[in-house]
Amino acid sequence: MLVAKEKLEEAISEAVNGAKPRKFLETVELAVNLRNVDMRKPENRIDAIVTLPHGVGKPRKVGVFARGDTALKAKDVADAVFSPEDIDELAKNKRQAKKIANQIDFFIAEATLMPEIGKKLGPVLGPRGKIPQPIPPLSDPTPVIERLKRSVKIRTRDKLTFHAPIGTKDMDVEKLAENALEILKVVENKYENATNSVKSVYVKTTMGPAVKVI
Repeated sequence: MLVAKEKLEEAISEAVNGAKPRKFLETVELAVNLRNVDMRKPENRIDAIVTLPHGVGKPRKVGVFARGDTALKAKDVADAVFSPEDIDELAKNKRQAKKIANQIDFFIAEATLMPEIGKKLGPVLGPRGKIPQPIPPLSDPTPVIERLKRSVKIRTRDKLTFHAPIGTKDMDVEKLAENALEILKVVENKYENATNSVKSVYVKTTMGPAVKVI
């Protein structure tokens, strides 16, 4: 284990208690700085969706590309549902496509629509790490949507640092620590010698000072 849960709890408490009161609910963030990892090699980069055991404090926004029954079922739980016709419309209106891509945290799509989405919306969604997760045609998207609403995406690209929200300032410290451990597991599973690959770990609130964990 990279970090003991108790050590994370201490750092999170310090970060939360040391942050000045704000007029909005601050997010608590985890920052991981890597070392001894060649990010020029794609296989060394982290690109993962992590479902947090206690959610993010604020549900993530999920968009669905679907038709028929899948679209109908998605309307009750998703933040936005797009039909095959919407794909064409968004492809013509890049400004609107970018706006939606920035507003929605995760996308899912019926597998049969993926080639069309990749061709027409790939240039907008790809660089943002928002290419949809495929789901089987005619399937119920509810379980996938509910899981994604409790998830965060971590992505290093070519950088040795990544940040991830682990919850909100009003959440229980123990739950925030358990969320952080779930993200650190990805690092542990990714690199053979995780201790040697991690330079430092910090926690902070949105506008508060960073507190070093390790």
